[in-house]
Amino acid sequence: YQQFTEQVPLRTYEEFEPFIHRIKAGEENVLWPGKPIYFAKSSGTTSGAKYLPISKQSISNHINTARNALLNYITTTGSNQFVDGKMIFLSGSPEMENTNGILTGRLSGIVNHHVPKYLRSNQLPSYQTNCIEDWETKLDKIVDETLDEDLRLISGIPPWVQMYFDKLLERTGKKTVMEVFPNFQFLVYGGVNFEPYRKKLFATIGKEINSIETYPASEGFIAFQDNQNDSGLLLNIDRGIFFEFIDSREIGNENANTLTLQQVETGKNYAIILTTNAGLWRYIIGDTVKFVSLKPYRVIVTGRIKHFISAFGEHVIAEEVEQAMKAACDLCNVQTIEFTVAPQVNPDHGLPYHEWFVEFVTVPEDLQKFSSLIDQEMQQQNIYYSDLIKGNVLKPLVVSVINQNGFRDMMKAEGKLGGQNKVPRLSNDRKLAERLKEYYS
Repeated sequence: YQQFTEQVPLRTYEEFEPFIHRIKAGEENVLWPGKPIYFAKSSGTTSGAKYLPISKQSISNHINTARNALLNYITTTGSNQFVDGKMIFLSGSPEMENTNGILTGRLSGIVNHHVPKYLRSNQLPSYQTNCIEDWETKLDKIVDETLDEDLRLISGIPPWVQMYFDKLLERTGKKTVMEVFPNFQFLVYGGVNFEPYRKKLFATIGKEINSIETYPASEGFIAFQDNQNDSGLLLNIDRGIFFEFIDSREIGNENANTLTLQQVETGKNYAIILTTNAGLWRYIIGDTVKFVSLKPYRVIVTGRIKHFISAFGEHVIAEEVEQAMKAACDLCNVQTIEFTVAPQVNPDHGLPYHEWFVEFVTVPEDLQKFSSLIDQEMQQQNIYYSDLIKGNVLKPLVVSVINQNGFRDMMKAEGKLGGQNKVPRLSNDRKLAERLKEYYS
């Protein structure tokens, strides 16, 4: 391992790009023997489009882990009734381009081609509908195809699952999903923290149902929830991925100390490093996790390396703002649809502050109280933020209310509605805040 770390540098995607360009140009044996069988084209949460290789050796990591997550659920709960009904997989288009003989498309679209035959007859939507690029048109068509079916399971990113449910209830005039699909029982989700969406989603469904969280990425299927009583995700070891970790505070430090699984500790925030059998060597994926168990290795996803606020040295991360929002919502019995946070370094008057852009189901009666509760929770979680407030460097955070469907309209305007696209939870600048201006008063 020491020789490996000495000879193989840590790399971001941008540092891998020259190798990717060579593969795209038709060169073989660049990162892995031969050519990849696929390029998974990712929108890139923190940069432009990425082309991640999938090899003959690595495709099973993506396909079999998704299968294992479902089979594990059946084994641990004894519940297998969902396989007797229809299952909706909200995914990107399965249509692919050809890049010098390498099929190229969204990961979810690639995986769609590998759904086992025994699930094909129960899978929705149809291939033709899945190929529709416009998300709203696609959702309308999915509603058409699913209205009269015995839906048991749905899989997708929570905000887009919510959007499907909203269209479904609008079309039927029903109040809950359970009225439309009485046998609906199982939700599979990933891509974002579920907590900010939980209340509204289950209220729309009509009751809390079983769910499992998955952690798939274009680089590899990293983890999945293996226990209904534990929110931690079982790390997908011995599946073609070698894991390393860096204390998230050391990211960007050339002499950062990397750790193997044997060296990690619970409760610490780590950036993930992957070496995969698709040819990604010591690849900085950009996600941060925290171990909640070491026997077995279970993690929770805490955010993105580039998604933080540290305009004044506070280094606020996604886990903190999501926990603070959940605490305030629970205390005020409030439901949110979406939110993001950015610093306001140069206000027109007064001290700088953190601005929280929030779209509510119903705006709290006392918005100031709601804001204060979030701020108190943030101060409890982040001592640096607390010191800045108490030292009169920052004033308490400000909540700006986004109009109904504001986030959806913004994503649509940017061509990022649906699929695997997500609203960044945190920004260290005002770029997203400026784009949101027209969506709040």
